[in-house]
Amino acid sequence: MLENLASPTFEAERAELLSVTRALARYPRLAGLAQYLGEMHFLGKTEEINEYNIATEVFGRSKTVFNASEDSIVRVEAHRLRKRLKEYYEAEGKNHPIQLSLPAGTYIPVFSRIDPVSAESPSPNLPGTSPENAQTSPPPESVYWEQSIGADRTKRVRDRRILYVLAALFIVIATATAYYLSHAGSRAKSINLGSGPTLSQQPAPATPPNAATVPLRSIAGYSGSPQIDSSGNSWGADRYFHGGKTWIRPESVVTRTSDPLLFRQWRTGDFTYDIPVAPGVYELHLFFVASEREGDDLATFTIGINGEKVLQGFDVVTDALGENIADERIFRDIAPANDGMIHISFAAERGVPVINALELVPGIPHKQLPIRVLTQPTPFRDHDGNLWHPDTYFMNGKLSPQRRLVEGSPDPGLYAAERYGHFTYAIPVVPRDRYTVVLHFAEFYFGPTASGAGGTGVRVFRVLCNGATLLDNFDIFKEAGSLHPLTKSFYHLKPTAQGKLNLTFEPIVNYATVSGIEVFDESD
Repeated sequence: MLENLASPTFEAERAELLSVTRALARYPRLAGLAQYLGEMHFLGKTEEINEYNIATEVFGRSKTVFNASEDSIVRVEAHRLRKRLKEYYEAEGKNHPIQLSLPAGTYIPVFSRIDPVSAESPSPNLPGTSPENAQTSPPPESVYWEQSIGADRTKRVRDRRILYVLAALFIVIATATAYYLSHAGSRAKSINLGSGPTLSQQPAPATPPNAATVPLRSIAGYSGSPQIDSSGNSWGADRYFHGGKTWIRPESVVTRTSDPLLFRQWRTGDFTYDIPVAPGVYELHLFFVASEREGDDLATFTIGINGEKVLQGFDVVTDALGENIADERIFRDIAPANDGMIHISFAAERGVPVINALELVPGIPHKQLPIRVLTQPTPFRDHDGNLWHPDTYFMNGKLSPQRRLVEGSPDPGLYAAERYGHFTYAIPVVPRDRYTVVLHFAEFYFGPTASGAGGTGVRVFRVLCNGATLLDNFDIFKEAGSLHPLTKSFYHLKPTAQGKLNLTFEPIVNYATVSGIEVFDESD
């Protein structure tokens, strides 16, 4: 009975899986593998954990052609996971009461309880002997006499042993429960946010009893049923606000977004959001749009986070470079204040504060989460498990209606479509960091195997970032031919003061084109 009570609880195991996947966030394959193995364990489907299922369900291998004798990806990644788990429990996770392992020769995860009683025993005394009463162990004859003759003393020792085990069990459950609650809203993701208050050096506050579920996505001023965006995320009604009022936005097209549902109304006036959250590091996205207004005067206001002003003299029209243009600001390293809440304040200056939506997601310390956008109307998950957002942040150009099949990529679906013409992307980032941008191309139209005539020199264009040339006289067919993927990477790119990487695709001969864009924060 005591053994059953002392076994790791479901909640404690889940909490430990969360801590492991968060620690592996910089290794998306390993985090995805750990998450999959843990979930199969929790579902009682360990008999389905095998090399074929892992390869096809975690690493995106084809179910029809995968051959374990030729493709060692599962064995390689499992070996890497074992190594990372060992390193994790030798450092950050060494004091965790529940620890996850992947024994050699199997893919079935094991959650082990580290017994604090045995781990902290100061000497080889009899079980149940307290440190203050510890004495030298008796010789074997004395032990034999105690077990066979001293029945009363044996009973007292046994009772004391039970009490110690129960006390240890209570400590384990309390620790695991607190740990689970502190991570309950978190999910491993390989991603970070923007300019904001640095992480507090104070001890982490306790988890509020009404902590919000994170990711938290709210439409400001909205009180209806949840809305689903183009990536399949659910956006709920306005919550956790104090003050201000709602205002329905006049009907008009909003550019630079694939999710106009976020910009249908505002919360406006002087107001605050006080969001209770579990201790941790978060990223905050704030969404704005400005409708047409009379005059050229600025309508500025101030935004603060946990008492620190993060935006002063903020004017939506100036920031977005126009009216009816979606604007997004990102803040990384957001942690709850000592009261367990994230406080976001909006105060008037020369104009009335407004906000259309807010998003709070688990973050990575000191680093913005990667951004991945593909030129398609639906999301896409690549072979590493990364989610690509449907086409957004763009202005002008056209999205190709047909889908193409490229060769030579583990993710042909990434190159299945294109945005073409003369167009721009304004990608929101943290202003103080530097970024790597990876552009994905394929020549769909020109070439001997495509629908058009000609090849080299028929499509030529340039790409610029914030006015600096990244590619000039760029010819996809010349470098990769037709229907073959081509990637170009650019490093140490500096955003604008408004926190934007403005990418311009400018035709020279025929249209410019792109199939996917990735942005990575270079911060350590």
